[in-house]
Amino acid sequence: MYRIEAADPYPEAYEPTVQRNSQEQDEDARPEIAEALPEVSGYDAVLIGSPVWGTRAPMIMQTFIESVGLDGRSIFPFVTYAVSGMSGIDSDYREALPGAQVNDGLAVRGETVADAAGEVEDWLTGIGLLR
Repeated sequence: MYRIEAADPYPEAYEPTVQRNSQEQDEDARPEIAEALPEVSGYDAVLIGSPVWGTRAPMIMQTFIESVGLDGRSIFPFVTYAVSGMSGIDSDYREALPGAQVNDGLAVRGETVADAAGEVEDWLTGIGLLR
């Protein structure tokens, strides 16, 4: 597991985070990641999780997917959201990663995450990662 964290941490408070996210999306920014990127060459499948901010994944996710070398891998996105579901994030990843097989993802409403174990297990079983 690799946790994607910004070199310049996002604010703890909601409004400043929303403002920063809006600015990053408007500028098509690629925020720097704090830690060295993981080596994924030994993996056939990579699960990529994020929140949905606005109607997209945070821009730091673009930094990650463009930098880590995902060609030839099966990508399984999953998100938490408030109102928008997957919001086309799986489609965004397909466009950004033409050399990878980006599969349909899982979207879990943020307020229901604590009760989503069955939904997550069903998804992981359905994509062949659990038996």
